Amino acid sequence: MALPLADRVAVVTGASSGIGRAIALHLADQGARVVVNHKDAPEAAEAVVAEIRRLGGDAAAIAADVTQREQVQALVARAELALGPVDVLVNNVGGLIERRPFQDFDDALWERIMDLNLKSAFLGAQAVLPGMIARKRGQIVNISSIAAETGAPDGSIPYAAAKAGLNAMTIGLAREVAPHGIRVNAVSPGLIATPFHAGNERSFSQRIAAIPLGRIGEPEEVARVVGYLVSDAAGFITGQVWTVAGGR
Repeated sequence: MALPLADRVAVVTGASSGIGRAIALHLADQGARVVVNHKDAPEAAEAVVAEIRRLGGDAAAIAADVTQREQVQALVARAELALGPVDVLVNNVGGLIERRPFQDFDDALWERIMDLNLKSAFLGAQAVLPGMIARKRGQIVNISSIAAETGAPDGSIPYAAAKAGLNAMTIGLAREVAPHGIRVNAVSPGLIATPFHAGNERSFSQRIAAIPLGRIGEPEEVARVVGYLVSDAAGFITGQVWTVAGGR
């Protein structure tokens, strides 16, 4: 029996650790050939590639700063040379960068947060869409955050604003490219056990208490939703934001 993503090529940005790593491993397990993107973590990225190959899959680690247009274009070109035309793009890169009271954010930090969390997905989608449109197929998944719904009044309002923008871009782009056979969705994680939250463990008890399922999520639980959304089983789903947050 063929695997759900057999013969497909997937690019996962920021895939050397955390949710991105889990997504890369899961897509490979489903049969995809996976590009493990990283910015400056070659050893961690190569470890993900080695794990995929150990399990019988195919993968390549490619460095690129996905906030820079030229590097994103080069990432896609190198991915196609290494593994073939890109069928799936997972815009996973993101981060708070720094927490501050809202009035203390300056222009430079605001722009860095927007670049990392919103512009990177904009550039990634623009880079893969010409090929997807030509082939009349493709899937894009943007990794958002529940902060887009809560507003994140905890020193990370620009991050929440960027993720809200990402949700809006997901919905609009899905409608624009649907006639070309391309689907675009977003996944919005809540509290997930990743290095993203390192240093904030003291606040976990209160945050977990607010989660109906009563626990923190695992990266693999987000990855499985991504895997479903890019598979043919989700062929009639586009322009949606799927929340993975234990009932929040």
